[in-house]
Amino acid sequence: MKGFKPSAPILLLLPAFVVLAAVVLVPLLLSLYSSFTPFRLTRPETFFVLIGFRNYFSILSNPDFWYAFGRTVLLLTVALNLEMLLGLGLAMLVEKATRGQRILRTLMMFPMMFSPILVGFQFKFMFNDNIGLVNNALQSLGITQDAIPWLIESHLAFTAITIAEVWSSTSIFAILILAGLLAMPKEPIEAARVDGCTPWQTFRYVTWPFVMPFAYIAMTIRSLDVARAYDIVKIMTDGGPAGRTELLWTLVGRTAYSDARMGLANAMAYFSILLSIAFTVYFYNKLAAARAQIGAEW
Repeated sequence: MKGFKPSAPILLLLPAFVVLAAVVLVPLLLSLYSSFTPFRLTRPETFFVLIGFRNYFSILSNPDFWYAFGRTVLLLTVALNLEMLLGLGLAMLVEKATRGQRILRTLMMFPMMFSPILVGFQFKFMFNDNIGLVNNALQSLGITQDAIPWLIESHLAFTAITIAEVWSSTSIFAILILAGLLAMPKEPIEAARVDGCTPWQTFRYVTWPFVMPFAYIAMTIRSLDVARAYDIVKIMTDGGPAGRTELLWTLVGRTAYSDARMGLANAMAYFSILLSIAFTVYFYNKLAAARAQIGAEW
């Protein structure tokens, strides 16, 4: 090392590399290693015992894990589709506005300013069966006579979580799709009108193909968020009732800290990352196809 003289760019970037290695790379390697051990927080000596792929085989035969996996995929599918439809509608309404468009764009970003924990507490209060705003509104309007146990009954609790997720993140789709609408050239729309296309045909064959890449960008971002959803579910239901709203990452957290089985929890975490990678690759391929379609047509 006596004759080694690193260049100035390497010296300037070296502190950033050291910090990244300390806070990202080292924890990742330690968690990956512990997924091959029976490591328990209450028994530190188990961190040095290798058991191979036993944790991963245990996951494959664990019905609780697969139930949580299915609920996560269901939440991801329902939430993404609802957010895309609502975001598309909001973006088209704002794009048509002739006055106050900047104010409307600012208001659309308002839900993004709330942290997931705050959103969880907010909707937990709203769906409370005794003092919640939703039940009080339904009873005041005469729609229901008795309080609805939103956060106690499993299907209703899952619905409440989905509503909270959709409310907090629809603005991501709205903002990105609105950016696509504002960047879209007007000539294809005018040509479609001259050719006698209906508004639906203009949207289906002209507008939607152009804004589709923006929608897939939003889907890619949101698929990563929903696949690792934790905060809102933890606050609203804590995976209950009886684990009926348990998602992948709430199960990982419960296994790691409540059951102190950190090795098994890390194996679950790495297995769950495959879900995020699969959805990311899928939406990235759809994005590439949509961009190619735009380039071929316009």
